Amino acid sequence: MTAATVSPSNIASLTDGPLYKAICTAVGNALIMCECRARCVGVSTVPSSDPGRISGLIGVHGKVSGFVTVNMAERLAIRAVNGLLQDQQQTLTAQVVDGVGEITNIIVGGIKSVLADTTWAFPHITVPSVIVGSGYRMAYAKGLEFLCVTFEHDDPDAVMLDDRLLQVSVSLLKL
Repeated sequence: MTAATVSPSNIASLTDGPLYKAICTAVGNALIMCECRARCVGVSTVPSSDPGRISGLIGVHGKVSGFVTVNMAERLAIRAVNGLLQDQQQTLTAQVVDGVGEITNIIVGGIKSVLADTTWAFPHITVPSVIVGSGYRMAYAKGLEFLCVTFEHDDPDAVMLDDRLLQVSVSLLKL
């Protein structure tokens, strides 16, 4: 089997694992708090080449060490932060950027909780950092376990698919 081969058993092993379940649970719970909904539309073991316009990053450490990254479209970020804060921001503002950091914190806290009794547990997390802009690339160390789960927001007014996407990636190294 080559690295490019995808079989139903490969996909099943990704979606049956604890990392996938933790990400889906945490995103679902966080989006409820933001008065949003999204459905999983993809899962990958390789990083996305287009991570999104707004990215929240949190370092994690425990039985594993690494990062959790939450990437989202600007439109989705504004809608989610408005739902979380019960506000009506129309554009990307400092408040929206801070809100994305908080949403990232909520998602990573949810992942941390779900993974607490597994070999992927991490009791320590850093404060969130938020990157605004596109066209950047992240480099990952060899040996990391990587999982990226893509969600599509149910925004009926978003015409472009890119305006509806949220990706959560974990890149972890077992210690």
